[in-house]
Amino acid sequence: MSALDGKVALVTGGARGIGKAIVLALSDAGATVAFTYRSSAVLSEQFVSERRAKGRSVFAYQADAALFAESVKVVDSVVKDCGRLDILVNSAGITKDSLLVRMSEQDWDAVIANNLKSVFNFSKAGCRPMMSQRSGKIINISSIAGVVGNAGQTNYASSKAGMIGFTKSLAKELGSRNIQVNAVAPGFVDTEMTDRLTDDQKKTLTDLIPLKRTAQAHEIASVVRFLASSDADYITGQVICVDGGMTM
Repeated sequence: MSALDGKVALVTGGARGIGKAIVLALSDAGATVAFTYRSSAVLSEQFVSERRAKGRSVFAYQADAALFAESVKVVDSVVKDCGRLDILVNSAGITKDSLLVRMSEQDWDAVIANNLKSVFNFSKAGCRPMMSQRSGKIINISSIAGVVGNAGQTNYASSKAGMIGFTKSLAKELGSRNIQVNAVAPGFVDTEMTDRLTDDQKKTLTDLIPLKRTAQAHEIASVVRFLASSDADYITGQVICVDGGMTM
């Protein structure tokens, strides 16, 4: 029997990067997994087909995570299609990096809406079926930028720091309903973003990391899988940094 057999999970932003790795990890652990995407329809359909070919139960829903009405629609669809909702992973997010003196109001608003308001949207919609069940897991993908800050990312760091405060507050609100709320704060992860760095930039980056390497997306996903399992039933309101030691 797998760790998440019989569980239903919803992962926002699950078509690529860390979100995709989380979908893989949760579905391989036995969960039925729904995920959202905003514009990657072809990529998402291909991903669903690949998962189902391996015997995994995976569903994709198009949605703009920054819009509350769409989050309610997705959660209602998941409960209707899958019967329940046990695990919510808020991983949708964007970056629009710039020094504050050059940052546009539009870039500030876009990052806050996609990264932080989306967590409000899906958590508010998703906690209702969990409260009825008197069980559930909400896992928010923050960042070490939200823990220590990062020059050129005031918008991103603010959204991720806000996510940490949200996590702790919601954990206190939902604890009596047997719902655990935690955050994972990745460090630098091998993604499309780091692929664009030069060798010199990558060396400068890894020199900052005690383990002398960036993370793989599956290493973030494995921590999410643990928090989603019954092994983490007595953990709530916590922020787990998966950063190779950068913030110790």
